[in-house]
This record gives sequence, structure tokens and C-alpha cells, in this order.
Amino acid sequence: MQQAICGYHLDEEAHWVAKLSCGHFQHVRHDPPWQMRPWVLTQASRNKMLGHRLNCIKCDQGAPKDQLAK
Repeated sequence: MQQAICGYHLDEEAHWVAKLSCGHFQHVRHDPPWQMRPWVLTQASRNKMLGHRLNCIKCDQGAPKDQLAK
């Protein structure tokens, strides 16, 4: 199911994670040659991707919303 990116945070290993409008989180790594997402490298390019839709497998699976660890 396609869901819009509405924010970002860094995980405990300093990898970027997108917060989706459905409440799920999804890693958005730039890890060539496997994952090509150079837009995660700068704040400006991440901001331009706000609203962009990603496929949310967690929605397809009916998973509960994600929460940040405290």
C-alpha cells in the first residue's frame, strides 16, 4: 500500500528512517549498489521527498503503528 513520507529520524545506527502517513517507519538507506537513494544524504533533498509515496509492506500485513523507543 502506498503511503506518504511525513518525516524522518535516525535509528540507533545512524540510518535514516522515514515516518509514513500511516504511522509505520521504513528505512530509507542509500547503500549502493543495492539501494540507490542519494536523496537521503542531505536535509534539503530529504525535505523535497516529503509527501512522496513509498510502498508500506507493514500496512499490507496489517501491522500496528511503529513507535520510537524511549
